[in-house]
Amino acid sequence: MRVILAIWAAKILVIIGKLVGKKGSSTPGSVALKICPDMLRILAKKVPEIAVICGTNGKTTTNNLLCAIMQASGRRVICNHIGANMLAGVACAFAVNADIFGRIHADFAAIEVDEFSAVKVFEHFKPNFMIITNLFRDQLDRYGEIDIAISRLQQAIDMAPNCKLVLNADDPLVAAFACDNSLEVHYFGVGERVFEDDAEDTGERVTDGLFCRKCGEKLKYEYIHYNQLGRFFCTKCGFCRPHADTEAQNVELRAEGGLAFDVWGARIDVNYRGFYNIYNILAAMSVASLSGATDVVQPPSEHTQDADSSKINLAPVTRALADYQPQIGRMQMYKIGGKEFIFNLSKNPAGFNQAIKTIGNDPESAVIIAINDNEQDGIDISWIWDVDFELLNAARVFACGTRRDDLRVRLKYAETAAVTMCATVRDALEAARRGGEARVYVLVNYTALFPTEKLLNEMARRRRNP
Repeated sequence: MRVILAIWAAKILVIIGKLVGKKGSSTPGSVALKICPDMLRILAKKVPEIAVICGTNGKTTTNNLLCAIMQASGRRVICNHIGANMLAGVACAFAVNADIFGRIHADFAAIEVDEFSAVKVFEHFKPNFMIITNLFRDQLDRYGEIDIAISRLQQAIDMAPNCKLVLNADDPLVAAFACDNSLEVHYFGVGERVFEDDAEDTGERVTDGLFCRKCGEKLKYEYIHYNQLGRFFCTKCGFCRPHADTEAQNVELRAEGGLAFDVWGARIDVNYRGFYNIYNILAAMSVASLSGATDVVQPPSEHTQDADSSKINLAPVTRALADYQPQIGRMQMYKIGGKEFIFNLSKNPAGFNQAIKTIGNDPESAVIIAINDNEQDGIDISWIWDVDFELLNAARVFACGTRRDDLRVRLKYAETAAVTMCATVRDALEAARRGGEARVYVLVNYTALFPTEKLLNEMARRRRNP
């Protein structure tokens, strides 16, 4: 009876939240767990397979892509779509997917989990699969250095002895989890040099994961995609980038938007912006194949790239990728008055640098950058000095947010031309709309995300219905 009451409470609070314009799902989950602390454990037991997605960047996109692929293959899936990834948000996802009698009609769950909440979540259920996308510095005043995140993730892994790890082969911090565990491990990654500036690199550009997690020696690289992701090796202990079971080759990044690559002998072609989305797609495909989703059959890992492509039917993957709509602020596209506004959450140096790399192919664009320092953002914004604003190649830049003055100083040192200060995001959007650029990239951190989405929706509606 307590489980049913908890489910009812969560469902009612979610409905009330939607009526008053709330997008989060933490409060309903918190209330549900207070009514029945065992609710999540009881509901999760009724789901045959659960995949958990952890990591600094890409969790929400990877999670939703995995959900879409599994649904395209006929699975009934529970998913915390909007990124409520702490214990309360996870509990809410299960509660709202249960019926009023406490029954779960699902055979798979794709659950995004914050790295620092994984231990608490794993006290309620043990996942069958665990993806770790990457590890970068993020909100230092809240989370501290990466070593703390690694320790928390290892604690969570230790709690799930039958879990299959799905790791980013190109990230030495992530790949090293295989060295510390006896679990079954599968890797995904990009198996070739992609960018012109990926030339042989001794690792001087690396700021995170500079040293080998096995022996402490400084890592070396054949090439680097971004941050510490690339083909790394340690000259002292031999630790190196492992062979990827799900590996992208022949990568094509189109200047007008979209990307393509080969995997398992087939060609994936999608209208997504951002090189990092290749990792999100590969991670989702890895778990879908390991789960045995209909028509998604991964070749044996040691023969991945040489497999007979006629035996691989990626129909659910291609359907899901074609139909997938990005969540809020994940290179989300708006058409406003004949101009494209590309909206992206950029919350740390790695995220910003990837957005800047995308913008670098589009020099006739304008860029709006909103930096806030509210509690959810992290009060310490010193990380903006680790962003490669020097590489920002845009016609105009608009600076806004509560820390716009600090951003202006950083842009001054980056010698960024044509910077306009704006009191509000609305002012920046209107000024960019009146400009002559064909595209406007809107880069915001956490607390600017939903207000900016609301403004973009208002502008899009206004232009459609003048």
